[in-house]
Amino acid sequence: MISFETVNELTLKVTCRGNDVLFTKAGAFIAGDSAGGKNYRFEKVLLGPQGNLGQAALGSILRRVTGENLPLMKVSMNGDSVTYYANNSQHVLIYQLQFGEMISVESENILAFTQDCKYEVRFIGCGVFSQKGLATSVLTGNGSNAYVAILTDGNPIVLSNIQSRSTISVDPDAVICWMGQGYCDPQIKTDLSWKNLIGQASGESYAFEWSGNQPISVVIQPSERRGGISVQMD
Repeated sequence: MISFETVNELTLKVTCRGNDVLFTKAGAFIAGDSAGGKNYRFEKVLLGPQGNLGQAALGSILRRVTGENLPLMKVSMNGDSVTYYANNSQHVLIYQLQFGEMISVESENILAFTQDCKYEVRFIGCGVFSQKGLATSVLTGNGSNAYVAILTDGNPIVLSNIQSRSTISVDPDAVICWMGQGYCDPQIKTDLSWKNLIGQASGESYAFEWSGNQPISVVIQPSERRGGISVQMD
């Protein structure tokens, strides 16, 4: 059994009781503590975390084609241990998925997840508008111990319309992930006009939008990726 918690907002602490398996971003391990000698080992994941070889190979091809490449390592734990993971002083956000609950997340923002998370890559068709690719990584709760650790640049904020059923609109270059029952892909709202051609646009010409009939929670970081295109004329 594995549990996740954060240390000083910047480090993931993983406590293992017994034997278990963890998938993490390659090179993210920073320290470990285990009684009676080191009882965990690291192994590069060549294709993907899927158990089926065919699915893993297909997933590896999809990740490379769509830019959702996810360099992973497998941590095999054989006994009680505590290990720590981090990435470039980024903040760490932990989420425990309920059975069937999905989280769609940029591959670069995945720090770690347990084997009770089913992993896949799927197309969302948004890459024309921002640095977010044409695909997203999806993790689905597939057991009682489905933990995910997400990386953000700075302390994130979370918007949810599960209770209010309001409309949520976010900048695609700031969004980290979204969670809900089912895929809950956003609509793409654009506001392009002649002003874009003469450099007089607001800089907010597109957005991800979820309506009130899509119960969703969205995590946004306080920084933006560099946009995929810039339409203007000097």
